[in-house]
Amino acid sequence: MSDKINRVVLAYSGGLDTSVILKWLQQTYNCEVVTFTADLGQGEELEPARKKAEMAGVKPEHIFIEDVREEFVKDYVFPMMRANALYEGLYLLGTSIARPLIAKRQIEIARQVGADAVSHGATGKGNDQVRFELGYYALNPDIKVIAPWREWDLTSRTKLIEFAESHQIPVTKDKRGESPFSTDANLLHTSSEGKVLEDPWEEVPDYVYSRTVNPEDAPDTPETITIDFERGDGVALNGQAMSPATLLTALNELGRKHGIGRLDLVENRFVGMKSRGMYETPGGTIYHLAHRGIEQITLDRGAAHLKDELAPRYAELIYNGFWFSPEREMLQAAVDYSQEKVTGTVRLKLYKGSVIVTGRKSPYTLYSEKVVTFEDDQGAYDQRDAAGFIKLNALRLRLLGRRGG
Repeated sequence: MSDKINRVVLAYSGGLDTSVILKWLQQTYNCEVVTFTADLGQGEELEPARKKAEMAGVKPEHIFIEDVREEFVKDYVFPMMRANALYEGLYLLGTSIARPLIAKRQIEIARQVGADAVSHGATGKGNDQVRFELGYYALNPDIKVIAPWREWDLTSRTKLIEFAESHQIPVTKDKRGESPFSTDANLLHTSSEGKVLEDPWEEVPDYVYSRTVNPEDAPDTPETITIDFERGDGVALNGQAMSPATLLTALNELGRKHGIGRLDLVENRFVGMKSRGMYETPGGTIYHLAHRGIEQITLDRGAAHLKDELAPRYAELIYNGFWFSPEREMLQAAVDYSQEKVTGTVRLKLYKGSVIVTGRKSPYTLYSEKVVTFEDDQGAYDQRDAAGFIKLNALRLRLLGRRGG
């Protein structure tokens, strides 16, 4: 191997793939491996990852397991939610938004331990390889990146398991057969794709869903909640102040209970192919609609419509891995400026997979009942003004009509 690698920081889950990668890195590059395992709220016990890393020969001081849930929601999810970002109009970007944080911590740890390379377990077909590596290079332009799935010859599940068994890497029973689908999870969502989901005509089997009850089995009685916002960020649920991660966790439970946030999507990957995925974003779906609800009364029309024009571009940047790009930061500055007065309370009704905004109020509301009322507005709005407004807007249409089109 050219460019001798002495030490590499691996994004490590402790699962089969990254356990194999850990051993493969040690063998192929004859290097020391440092593991980083992030608690992003995926709901799994992470301490077993420490034992597995130690068994693989990683020094205890080179095993990093960190709870980054608050940072994840506060510094990544909430800024994205301020922008109302939806990729291709539907996807709330749960996987996409987690990658920049993991990449950032890997680079920080690499500096801390003197590593000259970083590594990840993303395949050569997907978006995550792009997201991780754009993050790495943005934060350390000279870092060496090792992507085993683009290098090794372990091209099947069978070969992966054979490698694991030949190197005494534990393989759980559920990994011995072909996995029916691939999943990724964090506090914002769970994604499932591959195998049983690869035919876009076939309905998603019930067993694929893990974070939401079937809406048909959800409670028959609606549940009403309120979310308080300050400057575009959620700060309280039902009047109880909460930290960002605590709020999203509570909303996830409400969404789970009522079967909210399921999405079956065929999307366009950045690398060029179409992919069918099933996403569950229970709390994020509630939060997204609540945020739009408070913006309805606090954002000026011009600002609101400009935000709606910018949102798809912002979402595409996140999806494609450009979180650390200057254009994303420019858009973020515009979005954050728009949120200065996005403060108030939204009331929502949750019922069998649906979220309905039933009320919103704000000390900075732009809604004027006096102006909009169908009753006597006592001169607040002179309806005769509309005639000139319409005529000026119709002028070019009338000129076109007289010309004949």
